[in-house]
Amino acid sequence: MNKAHMGYFEKDDVLHLAISDEPEVSSVELSPNITVELNNKGELIGIEILNASAFVRDSIMESVQAKILKFPIAA
Repeated sequence: MNKAHMGYFEKDDVLHLAISDEPEVSSVELSPNITVELNNKGELIGIEILNASAFVRDSIMESVQAKILKFPIAA
């Protein structure tokens, strides 16, 4: 059975989100620090975020600032 799970590797500051336990066949770099992992059908099975602490901090701060300044947040 496929179960979603998350792992954080503090030493390397890497966050790994897995939505399937299927083997990774390929990956696509979405940005310099974000890579998606794909199965043999090209379906998303995981996401890896490098420099995760800065990514999460910056994402949260951006949302908080937008709410404080009443800017619309992109979905």
